[in-house]
Amino acid sequence: MKKLTSILLAGVLTLGAVLSFSACGKTDKTITIAVPNDTTNEARALLLLEDKGYIKLKDGAGITATVIDIAENPYNIELKEVEAAQLPNVRQDVDYAVINSNYAIGAGLNPSKDALAIEGSASAYGNILAVKEGNENSDLIKALKAALDSQQVVDFINETYDGAVVSVVENPTDGYDSSVDYAALAGETVSVAASPTPHAEILAVAKEILAAKDITLDIKEFTDYVQPNNVVESGEVDANFFQHTPYLDDFNAQNGTHLVSVLSVHVEPLGLYGGKQSSLDALK
Repeated sequence: MKKLTSILLAGVLTLGAVLSFSACGKTDKTITIAVPNDTTNEARALLLLEDKGYIKLKDGAGITATVIDIAENPYNIELKEVEAAQLPNVRQDVDYAVINSNYAIGAGLNPSKDALAIEGSASAYGNILAVKEGNENSDLIKALKAALDSQQVVDFINETYDGAVVSVVENPTDGYDSSVDYAALAGETVSVAASPTPHAEILAVAKEILAAKDITLDIKEFTDYVQPNNVVESGEVDANFFQHTPYLDDFNAQNGTHLVSVLSVHVEPLGLYGGKQSSLDALK
């Protein structure tokens, strides 16, 4: 009996040592960071944290990284996965939160001034205009694409968002596609599902461009990442403008939808914002 007790005690001590080793690092205090709970944006958050030196991911982990890919956690960070739209609301309950710029702006935050750390403008995460496969070459969609691909939209983004939203349009146009018969589209309506900020605001510029050709742009605002794709898949809405290609690819794979990108418009750098912490001192 004494021998069995000794063996069990040794096992407990060994396990304790392993747990202590795995948790040890530059701080004994747990740092809580809220991150988006959707696959692609969580990976972006992890890559941002790695870029700033707060965690280290396994070799080869990229835009599909998950928490199981964390190889080193020297700051004893506890990640709390939260729906992206709710991150500004839970910020006061955690030390830090990694928030998409559209939700940060909507919550009154200025990513270029309020973020304690910010993601680079990676082209993989350009926000796209998406439609159901087979509709990408219709004249209405081509007209909408040209309006979003315009110098007017580029100027609006540059002048309005102070670096929090960055245009990725390389060769902006006058807002019109020479291959489209605009006279035949007069009186037509094209509908787009979009997040309120900045997508609906950017679409408002495109709306003016299309209105000059007597085409109505119907902007339908959504505050989640699911319904905008569902209503385009069902045909209820012609297009959407709220997501990046990695998210769309994952959504199609998970839901059996058939949506495609027709244009990358801008990038919204992901930012690390203070919650209970007002600076990055807790991560030093």
